[in-house]
Amino acid sequence: MSQLKEINVGEVTKAVRQLAMDANYYLPEDVKGRLEESQKKEKWILASDTLGRIINNADLAAEEQLPMCQDTGMAVVFVELGQDVRLVGGSLEDAINEGVRQGYADGFLRKSVVEDPLNRVNTKDNTPAVINLKLVPGNTLRIQVAPKGF
Repeated sequence: MSQLKEINVGEVTKAVRQLAMDANYYLPEDVKGRLEESQKKEKWILASDTLGRIINNADLAAEEQLPMCQDTGMAVVFVELGQDVRLVGGSLEDAINEGVRQGYADGFLRKSVVEDPLNRVNTKDNTPAVINLKLVPGNTLRIQVAPKGF
């Protein structure tokens, strides 16, 4: 049995802020590796050139700290919350949305979320995030952010 651990939601906000930017700036190494493998194997020159441009774009985005794509998507946040974690200082949902708000503003990411899909009014801060919460054994908190493009 693990010991109870307290985590201030301010730490969640900081983490989500950074993860929102990182998810738009950096291509995961396994994905980049597959693109590079595919480019080497591709026999059609146009397709090989396109894959090369995607790889170059990803490298430039990481180097310049710019989004890889103009569609920086809706923030989808996956949370694994240990049953022996006590969050203090506010609500998890508010902390996540504040992190998204800060990350999209500070990272100069396009804000494209709308309040109501029928009225199409932009929230201007890319919230609310889609939050997937999974309770797990232990006293750890794991957060992943994945921008879902439209």
